[in-house]
Amino acid sequence: MLIERIEGKWIDAFVDVFSLCQVARGDAVAILSETQSRSVLVQLSELALHRLGTRAFHIVLPTPPQRHPIPLRSTGTSLAIDGLQPVVAALAASTMVVDCTVEGMLHAPELKTILQGGARLMMISNEHPELLERTKPTPQLRERVLKGLAVLEAARQMRVTSDAGTDLMVDLQGAPARAAPGFVDQPGKVGYWPAGLVLCFPARGKVRGRVVLAPGDVNLTFKRYVETPVALTIEDDVVTKIEGSGVDTELLRSYYSAWNDPEAYAVSHVGWGMNPGARWDALAMYDRSQINGTEQRAFEGNFLFSTGANETAGRFTDCHFDFPMRNCSIELDGQLIIDHGRLVDPRLA
Repeated sequence: MLIERIEGKWIDAFVDVFSLCQVARGDAVAILSETQSRSVLVQLSELALHRLGTRAFHIVLPTPPQRHPIPLRSTGTSLAIDGLQPVVAALAASTMVVDCTVEGMLHAPELKTILQGGARLMMISNEHPELLERTKPTPQLRERVLKGLAVLEAARQMRVTSDAGTDLMVDLQGAPARAAPGFVDQPGKVGYWPAGLVLCFPARGKVRGRVVLAPGDVNLTFKRYVETPVALTIEDDVVTKIEGSGVDTELLRSYYSAWNDPEAYAVSHVGWGMNPGARWDALAMYDRSQINGTEQRAFEGNFLFSTGANETAGRFTDCHFDFPMRNCSIELDGQLIIDHGRLVDPRLA
């Protein structure tokens, strides 16, 4: 069992990442956490920011009551602020917000206001520090991810296929693309660690086809590898059928249906991983309580298929699934960029 305590090497890792974020001596940096946050991440953030000479301060909120009858995991939508305006104002007035909330602020309703105030937000994923140490971002990773973003932004159509039976069509027109290099150094922007991927949020009615989760693919909400095939039929963005004979199928059907929310079944985002330092197999090495699974979103060559909230399509739900899939092929406007899980487009080198 890995112990969670302050280690000098982990302070060094946090200093390195915050240095990439370009925080400077005297900057006002808010450390946002909640009562159920992983305390070692809060402490490491404080110590690293102190070493960099910033004027760091804490905002700690009570973890809100559970409002659903089912466990809420891997949503990227912290509910801790709950619209509390003095908190939003303090965060917006900061140079940078270090987000140590349990679920993270990526899809939180307050994020837009915080960024409009000029702050940048750096989310530390709810992971054991050893994992963060292994997956530190680099300037080289950012350059690679930005190349991927340029390729995605220029495309009009995505097709994803696999030997397992996936055949998905995505109309990319009107789909804002995002790059996640693992750090943020500009006001009004967001970064998160670990990262190293590109993705987009398709507009309403732009996704159709079939996604087949094969053994070895990852269900990040459940933090487990898929063991038996699951076939998802997507019509007008929405998963209309969940087919299969194994426990993976039964778990998905049960969890989706428990929400009693049609928007839970709709596509959130699609994209691919570009981080050669992120590992598909690392999920097997940790207890579930030690990880959030963010590393698996970024491993090189995966196709990331997600359902849940999609602001571009005007859909909002607390149910979210991320499925990093191996051995898929991705074409953009007919040009092969990923071949059976391998990056082959020279523009992405």
